[in-house]
Amino acid sequence: MIKENEQGILIVVSGPSGCGKSTLNQLIVSSRKDTIISISDTTRKPREGEKNNVDYNFISKDEFIENITNGKYIEYAIVHSNNYYGTPLDNIDKNLSQGINVILEIDIEGARKVKENKKDAVFIFIMPPSMQILKSRLISRKTETKEQIVERFKKAYQEINEVSKYNYVIVNEDINESIEKMNSIIKCEKCRVDRIEDIYLGNQEEIIHEILMDFEQKEN
Repeated sequence: MIKENEQGILIVVSGPSGCGKSTLNQLIVSSRKDTIISISDTTRKPREGEKNNVDYNFISKDEFIENITNGKYIEYAIVHSNNYYGTPLDNIDKNLSQGINVILEIDIEGARKVKENKKDAVFIFIMPPSMQILKSRLISRKTETKEQIVERFKKAYQEINEVSKYNYVIVNEDINESIEKMNSIIKCEKCRVDRIEDIYLGNQEEIIHEILMDFEQKEN
């Protein structure tokens, strides 16, 4: 009997700020019972409306550095105004072993580190429809200064140049279409040969031998 491997899929999602990856990921997990978003640790201050242990685990710099020393992160980085971001490893492995797909929303540097440690992870890059639309989205958020927006916009060019390192790309122009594409990717990845395991009742060689003997007896 052949069945799908019950291990969950680690899904790494990257893309420039303002591409809509957070909205897309939230809509994916709200429509799937088998998928969650990994909650990252960060030393930055919460934005308006963000909740601790829901959007991020907001911790002190000292606690973050202690976690680094203890090897608790699958990846971590210092980004945007010297804020620390890190992905806790324990919760990822726990959920994957229970058959839960885990989405990591991280930047390209973090994705590179994950690829070194998790060879079977799936890497998806979310693209904005155009750089002009990306600029408009960043401005409309009204969460950063002009200097921070310029910094993020420059980084967006660098990130987009890394798209060839990913398995899939989704141009996020229509959110419903993007949801459909991402669900299709998850479905296809579940069917990959290296995610399928052959499970036979009893000893495989013994069963094959019995079947062959049965054929021979019927022929005689």
